[in-house]
Amino acid sequence: MVFAIVLILLVIGSVLFHFLSPWYLTPLASNWSAIDDTLDITFLVTGFVFVAVNVFLAYCVYKFRHKKGRLAHYEPENKKLEIWLTVLTSIGVAAMLTPGLYVWADFINPPEDADIVEVVGKQWQWSYRFPGADGKLGTVDTRHTTTANPFGMNPDDPHGQDDVLVMGNLHLPIDQPVKMLLRSQDVLHDFAVAQFRVKMDLVPGHVTSLWFTPTVLGKYDVLCEELCGVGHYNMRSYVVVETRADFEAWLSDKPTYAESVSADSATVSADEVGPIERGRLLATSRGCVACHSTDGTSGIGPTWRGLFGKTEALVDGSIIVVSEDYFIESIIDPATKVVEGYAPIMPPSSFTDAEMGALIAYVRAL
Repeated sequence: MVFAIVLILLVIGSVLFHFLSPWYLTPLASNWSAIDDTLDITFLVTGFVFVAVNVFLAYCVYKFRHKKGRLAHYEPENKKLEIWLTVLTSIGVAAMLTPGLYVWADFINPPEDADIVEVVGKQWQWSYRFPGADGKLGTVDTRHTTTANPFGMNPDDPHGQDDVLVMGNLHLPIDQPVKMLLRSQDVLHDFAVAQFRVKMDLVPGHVTSLWFTPTVLGKYDVLCEELCGVGHYNMRSYVVVETRADFEAWLSDKPTYAESVSADSATVSADEVGPIERGRLLATSRGCVACHSTDGTSGIGPTWRGLFGKTEALVDGSIIVVSEDYFIESIIDPATKVVEGYAPIMPPSSFTDAEMGALIAYVRAL
């Protein structure tokens, strides 16, 4: 009897929690209300089954409770019951899956007027690329990836010369469909924006895609929802939805591939880039900024802002003043002197003397 009452209270509490809970979907900011509808249908079907099964179980516990002299009825097979269960289960499964198939058919077929944006995932940062005036993205290859060419742009492809490269946050115009081409440069990542109801894996060696139409002005978190390493939680950026005029102004301020490497050709030597800018490119392309912030905020590793001359306590109890020598040692052999409060998870890195000098110049400039 007590168990039956507990089951009924469990059902009532679960239903009330679903309707009264403050934790639910974030406000919708795209055209994908159909995804919310499929979730509601799933909740409806599974919720009905949850209530029906538990109420029936409570009834059975009470109805067929032990009584002296009562014998159980043994019935090893009931074809009529099996048919009903098979039919009802099939209807429930179809009710959940069918709407999702229709939504998926739309999800993988963007409208013809959709803008194109490439999303590049790399431990642990997001980068973005827009086609230039020719409306076509240039080809890329990981073999072309260097400090000065973090996107792996093909320098011989004329369609890539006017591609607009964005390191950091993404801006999009409101009410304009956009198709996102997703590419990973190292491991499996997942591009997700909760308010847009979109997410898709970035698979190394493949280009995946999704599309949506942003419908609400605002700033939204871009998250990686696939465990991609120790810095996974810190792999995020923002997508800013704004008016067409503001978007065009923002985009026009970003460099094209040709502008970022040279005014005369698609390649550039290390000497043609200032040391601070080259250090910034190094920190971005090597993924340093995914663990070391440049604005003083806490991260996986110590912040680089105001780093040189700073006194740090190490895990062995000693105290050290951050110098260039310590900075270089911490990059080459990071497990030797670990700052207190941080895990020894940084892998050793290799930089040339020129690259190390540029990195130091960049950190000093922060």
